[in-house]
Amino acid sequence: MGLGLFGGGAAAVRALAREGWTVTVTDLRTAEELAAGMTQLAELDLTWVLGRHRERDFTDTDLVVANPAVPPTSPYLALAREAQVEITSEAAMFLDRCPARVVAVSGTQGKSSTASFIAQLCGVRRCFLGGNIGRSLLEDLERMEPDDLAVIELSSYQLESLPDEVARGGERSPVIGIVLTNVGEDHLERHGSREAYARAKARLLELARPGAWALLPAGFAPEGGRRLARTDHHPAAGPRRGLHRDGDLLCLNDEVLARAGDLAHLPAFQVHNALLALGAARALGADRAAFPTALTSLAGLPHRLERLGRVAGRTIWDNGVSTTPDSTVSAMRSLPPGFTLICGGQLKALATDELAAVAAERARGAIVFGAAAEVLGPRLRAAGVETRMAAGVEEAARAALGDEGEDGDVLFSPACASFDAWPNFEARARAFRDALGPLESRLSTSRS
Repeated sequence: MGLGLFGGGAAAVRALAREGWTVTVTDLRTAEELAAGMTQLAELDLTWVLGRHRERDFTDTDLVVANPAVPPTSPYLALAREAQVEITSEAAMFLDRCPARVVAVSGTQGKSSTASFIAQLCGVRRCFLGGNIGRSLLEDLERMEPDDLAVIELSSYQLESLPDEVARGGERSPVIGIVLTNVGEDHLERHGSREAYARAKARLLELARPGAWALLPAGFAPEGGRRLARTDHHPAAGPRRGLHRDGDLLCLNDEVLARAGDLAHLPAFQVHNALLALGAARALGADRAAFPTALTSLAGLPHRLERLGRVAGRTIWDNGVSTTPDSTVSAMRSLPPGFTLICGGQLKALATDELAAVAAERARGAIVFGAAAEVLGPRLRAAGVETRMAAGVEEAARAALGDEGEDGDVLFSPACASFDAWPNFEARARAFRDALGPLESRLSTSRS
């Protein structure tokens, strides 16, 4: 149910086809909208029901695999439950079938970077990385062995969509480690309240098998922690306890794991994500002596306060991963004052007071694009931020870089969802980056 646009649905279809299932793909989107995913599945014998759903596809079947974007309150899922049809998800299919050990990662911010860093630092001979980070681990199942490690990033949607029998973990669960980066506020349009969002995130702990370990935010101790053999908190709950930074030292309890100076090539905010990854790697048995060298070559993910270089004499920062005000606030605090902020998109049901206040304190000005402009623009102006409007990302880039004599960095950090114009944040960030090349060429020609 719901092929989707991000690959998980297609991976689930392929996995079911390999197992011999007769598969019907039903999606409210049209064939034109799903063309890329349909092309990937062209060799399979499938039934397609597009642009609509049929009730019988949810009642006269043995299994419904629901895309995590489909809320549990969907009337079609209600029909399946009434007909006692099993409902599962792509992530649940993986966890139910995975022969390898699994570390599960979630959080409001930093979960993708932390998952990526764990995969790079774990010291395991063969590690697979996937989930919400952008690829389905179902594609790797046939290659996985018990000694391998799979690092899976799980969103609140994916966690909420897990069937109870998978979410309860237990002896059959492959999840030996849990990493929760933080729990803030996001996706209230789906979950309804911060408390409900936090409950969805807390399901991460329920996945753990008995004897698993966990790295949790300080003060976060939901009921699921009862089956954990070891829990370390971050930041430390007390002196020299848990994961913490002591000056340049990155520590787990009394043990020095590495030095923050080894991460000088990454933005400062990544130090905490790397610390979490070091803690996970140590729990997995990685050799501490290998950490300093590994950290110096640790690669960050694209669009995470990524320095793109200089255009028209100004340094450009791509923080296109930002879809919340909090993540843009963190980015603004990471840069020297005097930058131009580019933000906008589809405004979420999240407070923007701190965003406006920090922009007033640190930004030279702001350019707001997309559907959020008519709401977010006046809020920034009311806080004292010189604000201009732009129809889209390309126009915003031109506005930021087209003024003669302007200086200061340019920070692209949308603070809003992308769905007013783009399928995901990556597509929006690529559009911003694509706009820079032609713009640099035009500026160079006009100023020569």
